[in-house]
Amino acid sequence: VSTQSTGIYFIQSNLSSMYRSCVLFLLTASLVSSYFTTVEPKKEICFFDEARSGTKLSLTFEVAEGGFLDIDVRILGPEGKVVYKGDRESSGKYAFSAYMDGAYQYCFSNAMSKMTKKIVMFNMDVGDPPRADADIDKDHDKLAEQLEQLSNSLVSMKHDQEYMEVRDRT
Repeated sequence: VSTQSTGIYFIQSNLSSMYRSCVLFLLTASLVSSYFTTVEPKKEICFFDEARSGTKLSLTFEVAEGGFLDIDVRILGPEGKVVYKGDRESSGKYAFSAYMDGAYQYCFSNAMSKMTKKIVMFNMDVGDPPRADADIDKDHDKLAEQLEQLSNSLVSMKHDQEYMEVRDRT
């Protein structure tokens, strides 16, 4: 095992490329971090993620600072269809599968506030698109699925830890 200055460990062994890829993916999953944005009074700010149909998407957010710690949230599909809408939420997690190819929009609105800006911490996660290859060995497919679930759980725990840190500060 050798290390780099970033603290990422690279495993050098006779593992198959699939296992090596999975291990590296799990190691880098812990490096995922949250974004912070400031939403001024009477304003809305939106972010975009491209996804293929069937891809799992998720948004996790928490209002870290400002007013009553509430924000309006909307998730829109590629053609403008509302996937999710929440009013005056302090925090939340929302996961869904993309129903068509295109750009999905995540919007935070502070339109209800006349004077107070809001600071929002959030994560937008895009899973891997579904595979079309039906000839994959079933055992290999099951192992890959379990590794993906484990990786998603680790990322979710990392996000939860970051949110707890923000709550401790406020």
